[in-house]
Amino acid sequence: MYMTGWNVLNDIIKNFPPLAAALLFVVAAVIFIVGFSKRGINFIKYGFGQTTLDSSLEKRFDDLTATIKGLADKVANIKDDMSNLDAKIVAIETNHFGHLKNFLTELTSILLDKDVINNTDKARLDNELRGM
Repeated sequence: MYMTGWNVLNDIIKNFPPLAAALLFVVAAVIFIVGFSKRGINFIKYGFGQTTLDSSLEKRFDDLTATIKGLADKVANIKDDMSNLDAKIVAIETNHFGHLKNFLTELTSILLDKDVINNTDKARLDNELRGM
């Protein structure tokens, strides 16, 4: 006949002195009460060693959510900076082109004064510049 775990436990309990068995039972009861009050039903599943999985996952998701929110804020800031940059480029282009138009108008006047072009050519160039 082979011995099961229950047979071994039964033999140990029979050979244990009653005072030691009572002390062992009290210690086990105190450990169970402390563990159950700290961890609840998870103490039965995991004991003292492992914390609850739910709070660990919740913390990880909170950290991940905060990281994603931080990245979204950075992307929004980059978009704002790009739109400001686009506005500045348009302002520079407009301002630069305005100076260029003034320069070309002055140049056509000088060319007319020097008799390089006639009034018809100057009018045509001025109309072309006005259309830009």
